Amino acid sequence: MTRVVVTGAAGFIGSNIVRGLNARGIDDIICVDDLTQGDKFRNLADLKIADYVDMDLFYDAFADGAFGSVEAVFHEGACSDTMESDGKYMMDNNYTLSCGLFRACQERGARLLYASSAATYGGSSSFTESPEFEAPLNVYGYSKLLFDQRMRRECGADFSRMQHQVAGFRYFNVYGPREQHKGRMASVAFHQFHQFRELGKVKLFGEYGGYAAGQQMRDFVFVDDVVAVNLWFFDHPDRSGIFNLGSGRAQPFNDVAVAVVNALAQPATPLDAAAAAAQGLIEYVPFPDALRGKYQCFTQADLSALRRAGCDHAFADVATGVARYMKTLAG
Repeated sequence: MTRVVVTGAAGFIGSNIVRGLNARGIDDIICVDDLTQGDKFRNLADLKIADYVDMDLFYDAFADGAFGSVEAVFHEGACSDTMESDGKYMMDNNYTLSCGLFRACQERGARLLYASSAATYGGSSSFTESPEFEAPLNVYGYSKLLFDQRMRRECGADFSRMQHQVAGFRYFNVYGPREQHKGRMASVAFHQFHQFRELGKVKLFGEYGGYAAGQQMRDFVFVDDVVAVNLWFFDHPDRSGIFNLGSGRAQPFNDVAVAVVNALAQPATPLDAAAAAAQGLIEYVPFPDALRGKYQCFTQADLSALRRAGCDHAFADVATGVARYMKTLAG
């Protein structure tokens, strides 16, 4: 039986990976997390797992071989709050623990598939997995970049030096089910669902960074697509490296808002952003001072490396993915 480990298993992407593994009939899963925020248990309650281990106990125990033969570790555990300013905490959680896990995986014969982030690019206008384009805007982005750099040093530029698969995924703007515990860090689609239910409208940032209201653009990627790519690499243990994981298309925040409004308001004729704003269904609010200089106004994953690796997964666009997500949230 295939045994795998998922760190951050009660989190957003981690729990969706567990769900994806379950769909394949894999349930010998060691789930690792910190349930200090107790309501995260809901992300695991409907899933089949072999064991749960607190993160404070797991890493040393894994290095000592406490869990026997492990095929792969999906390492999703991290502090993902881009507004967190405690650099020591961020580096301990996102860098130091990850370095130890990498060494343990290589020693124990386990493959490592880990979460990096598009925050490694920061203020860059190009999103290709290459050092000249990496310019993080916050300590979260730096913590992820430093681990990527460590993997390049340990594994070689072409990732040919390691004994067992190592694949890092630079997640772009992921949205979808099981993110309800994330608070302010939940996706804009999640927040807009609740805004519409409460206020009858959704809110977007106004003009900023040379972009008109609601026209800042991100690469929004549905969590089911993120899981599919992780599992593709799980199926292809000979493919290693650092890969962007986004849809490959930049779309304005207005597109998300329109998808939410059309899904929930169900107008006779689908609205565009201008029509929704004219009807008071979209409200533009001033850009917050706390985010000035720390905000990516444009992201778009270059998928060339992913495609060269042989992964030809087709990604949902915002209209399709958000509509599916709204149905899930609406129950």
